[in-house]
Amino acid sequence: MLRRSPLLLGLSFLLVAGLGVSPTGSPARDWHEASYYEKLDRGNVRCRLCPRGCIIPPGTRGVCRVRENRGGTLYSVVYGRPCSMSREPIEKAPFFHFLSGSSRLCIATPGCNQSCKYCQNWEISQRPPEDLFFRDMPPESVVALAKEIGTPIICFTFSEPVVFFEYMCDIARLARRAGIRTAVVTGGYINPEPLRELCGLVDAIKIDLKGFTDDFYRNVCGSSLKPVLEACRVVAGSGTHLELVNLVVPALNDDSAEIRRMCQWIAWNLGDTVPIHFTRFGPAYRMGNSPPTPIPTLEQAAGIADRAGLRYVFVGNVPGHEREDTFCPECGRVVIDRQAYTIVARELEDGKCRFCETRISGVWD
Repeated sequence: MLRRSPLLLGLSFLLVAGLGVSPTGSPARDWHEASYYEKLDRGNVRCRLCPRGCIIPPGTRGVCRVRENRGGTLYSVVYGRPCSMSREPIEKAPFFHFLSGSSRLCIATPGCNQSCKYCQNWEISQRPPEDLFFRDMPPESVVALAKEIGTPIICFTFSEPVVFFEYMCDIARLARRAGIRTAVVTGGYINPEPLRELCGLVDAIKIDLKGFTDDFYRNVCGSSLKPVLEACRVVAGSGTHLELVNLVVPALNDDSAEIRRMCQWIAWNLGDTVPIHFTRFGPAYRMGNSPPTPIPTLEQAAGIADRAGLRYVFVGNVPGHEREDTFCPECGRVVIDRQAYTIVARELEDGKCRFCETRISGVWD
């Protein structure tokens, strides 16, 4: 039975007032059977959702902390139990070419299948769900809430949406019927088969391409690079809107040769119109004493991406930087002028540059 911990309310539930939901929720729902797993002998199960392939004995959970073997059946213990909800600009995700200027209803449960040492949301991603306050909100309640507060997008974010896969998919199905778009902010550590199912249900996916070496993924994120690259290919090939983020961490993944290889890989494998955000690292979690990324390092990374032929390159977490804006790749004029998360001016008509009529890749309506 999950506990509601009021001591962690301020950390785990980002928005209470104004959402029209009781702070305490209703009695806990039954656990929801997981998808993508197989039953083994002696009551064990093997989870097939992500590349870890956890073999989970009865009464225990996988690495993500939220998928539990109960008597030989794998269950999600966080289905319908978000620990974090808020209303925010879609640019904060960041999505810059997906319904730019819109608000999103953000939702997360506890859990993650990676262990990034710099995680900004470690209070929910790296804790067991028993430690966190939650609400009882079945998928239909989430969609009803989005309609009530007038947000055109439901965004799965903050922790790792892969680990609440079933909840996310059920919300996305209902949201689509209600005319509400859905977006996913993920580390991309997921197997191809469930990812293809997800791509058929949601409208946009942002993948954190955290680095471009196995050493970085192994030592900093506790995972591996190859499955993330495959996830990028799957999303790009599905037609679902894709954006990438690379958090540039000093001395760990800021090598210019590594960034060049990454940008070339993106251009060759995903196409030159995939937006990429080079964002500034800030000290957090187990890297609280590390320095923030120098702004010139981010500008150098953006320049490398430009030279690799990528058309939509941004610098993030630096409010007021000129590379917050979207430039037309043909005439060079600003077509979306941003100040932090606010749209100051938009020079688009039917998804085209108003000055030269070049189509700007993205989802604008």
